[in-house]
Amino acid sequence: MPEVLTRDAPTQPSPTESSRILIIDDNPGVVETLKMLLDLNGYTTHTAHDTLEGLKVAEQVRPAIILLDIGLPKIDGWECCRRIRQQSWGDQVMVYALTGLGQDNDRLKSQQAGFDMHFVKPVDPELLLTVLEATRLNPRAH
Repeated sequence: MPEVLTRDAPTQPSPTESSRILIIDDNPGVVETLKMLLDLNGYTTHTAHDTLEGLKVAEQVRPAIILLDIGLPKIDGWECCRRIRQQSWGDQVMVYALTGLGQDNDRLKSQQAGFDMHFVKPVDPELLLTVLEATRLNPRAH
C-alpha cells in the first residue's frame, strides 16, 4: 500500500487537465508499460527518461500528476520533485514517487522533497488506477 504524504492540496484542475499524467523513469519498459496502462484507461500520458527532460516536459504540458522514479541518473527524483515544487505551477501538480526504494528513510526523504504519495515497485496496476482515478475526481483528497 502506498504511503500518503502530507502536503497542502493543490487547487482543483478541470476534468481534461486532471487526465494529464507525466511519467519520468529511466527504464523504457516501465515507461511503456505504464503509458499503455494509462492510455487504455483514458489518461493523456507524456513521458520522459531523465530528470532534465522530465522538467522540460512538465513545464510544457503542466500535467495534473507526475509519476516520478527516484533512482534516476545524474539528478535523482527527490531533487526533481524539489525543482518541480519551486516552479510557479509546482504546487498545482500531484507528484507520486514510483520507485524500488521502500525503506522508512526513503519515504521520509520523499515527504521532505514534496512528494504527495510514495509507491514501491512493482506497483499493483489496480491500486495505481484506483488512486489515480480518486485523484482525478477529487485532487484535494490526496
